Amino acid sequence: MQRSVLGRSAASYSNGLVVEGQRLVFISGQLPADADGKLVGAGDFDAQVRQTFANIQTLLNQAGASLGNVVKITAFLTTLEHYPRYSAIRGELFAPNYPTSSAVQVAGLVLPGAMIEIEAIALLD
Repeated sequence: MQRSVLGRSAASYSNGLVVEGQRLVFISGQLPADADGKLVGAGDFDAQVRQTFANIQTLLNQAGASLGNVVKITAFLTTLEHYPRYSAIRGELFAPNYPTSSAVQVAGLVLPGAMIEIEAIALLD
């Protein structure tokens, strides 16, 4: 996978990436739900983040990719008070060159009790 990092960031994300001649995988917003659509980690933000990334990993596996192929993440949080925990977990799951990342506070999510939803874009090798 050929990608070049633009700029520098002190956090676990890149400010920009240049990607040349690659196929992309777009992952719709994933929620902290099990295979039956039931909420995982009610009231436990860390568990919800981990479940959401696990759901993304499952979809990436189906495309022949992994979290290491992700180049862009967008997280939707019901409160920005959770952002430091989200950032720390994201930092555990990804390695340099980190994916680009955005986080947005939202009033609510479609799954009652969910505190996070994450979209991803990945490159196939």
